[in-house]
Amino acid sequence: MPATIQPADLAFFSTLAACGSLSAAARELGVSTPAVSKRLAQMEARAGVALVTRTTRRMGLTPEGEVYLEHARRILGGIDELEELLGVAKAVPQGLLRVNATLGFGRSHVAPLISAFVGQYPQVDVQLQLSVSPPPLTEDSFDVCIRFGAPPDTRVIARRLAANRRLLCASPAYLQQHGVPKAPADLARHKCIGIRQGEEAYGVWRLTALQGRQAVTRVVKIRGNLTTNDGGIAVSWALAGHGILLRAQWDVERYLREGRLVEVLAQYATPDADIYAVYPQRHQLTARVRTFVDFLAESFQKQNEG
Repeated sequence: MPATIQPADLAFFSTLAACGSLSAAARELGVSTPAVSKRLAQMEARAGVALVTRTTRRMGLTPEGEVYLEHARRILGGIDELEELLGVAKAVPQGLLRVNATLGFGRSHVAPLISAFVGQYPQVDVQLQLSVSPPPLTEDSFDVCIRFGAPPDTRVIARRLAANRRLLCASPAYLQQHGVPKAPADLARHKCIGIRQGEEAYGVWRLTALQGRQAVTRVVKIRGNLTTNDGGIAVSWALAGHGILLRAQWDVERYLREGRLVEVLAQYATPDADIYAVYPQRHQLTARVRTFVDFLAESFQKQNEG
C-alpha cells in the first residue's frame, strides 16, 4: 500500500504555500504550472482531503492544508537540525534562509548587508520579505526577523544587534518658520508627521524626562496633515519642511550630520528602539542562522563605529 504522505511532498508543499500560487511555485521550482498542479492533485488524492482552495487569482490553504503545512515545516526544520548536529552543514553555511524586516529599515540597511552576506557565503539562499509589521513570533514563516525593541516572548531568542534611539527632528526651514518646541506641550501647536507602523498607538508620542529622581512620562497627542506607513516617505516629508518627525536614529542621523534636519527636545527620552535579530530557539543550532546573525551584529557595529 503506497504511503499517504511522501517525504518529498513536504518540501514541495512548503514551497507552494510560501509562493502563494501555482504559477509562482512553478517558477520557484523550475517546472511548469501544470506539473505543479498535477503533483498537488496527486498529494491530495493520497491524503484523501483537499489541501488548497483555488481561484483564478490566488490560492489559499484549507484547514487540512494548514495542519499539513505546520507539520511539514516542523519536520523539515527537524531534518535541518539533524544535519547540523551531524556536522553535514556545519562547516559551510548553506541552504535557505528566510529573513523578515520592516519596510524602510529593511530596504535601506538590511538588504545591502544581505547582498554582502551572500557574496561571502554563496551557498546560502536568502529570501527577504519586507512588511509594515513584524510577523507573529509564534509563526514559523521566517528563520530570522529584524525588529525594533526586545520582544516579550520568551520562546524566541532575541539578540541585540545595535543600540538605537528615536529622535524628534525637523528641517531648519520648518523651525525657522514655526519656532522650536521647548517642552512636550508645545508639540500640540506644531505640525507633526504621523507614521502608522506595527502595534504602536498611532498619533501618540511618549516623552520621558527626570524630575528629581523620578522619571516622568508625558503623553502627547500629535496633529498634522501628513501620515504614512513608510518611514522613508516620512523622512522625506520632514526634509521638505512639512513638520516634526519622530524617527529612529539610524534613519535620520545622516541628515542630522549634514544639517538638513535638527533634533528638538533632545533632553527627553522616547520608547526603546534597539535593533534585534529574533529567531526560534531551535534555529540557533543552524550554521546559516548563527553565521548570518553574527554577520549582522559585526556589520552594525562597524557602521556605528564609523
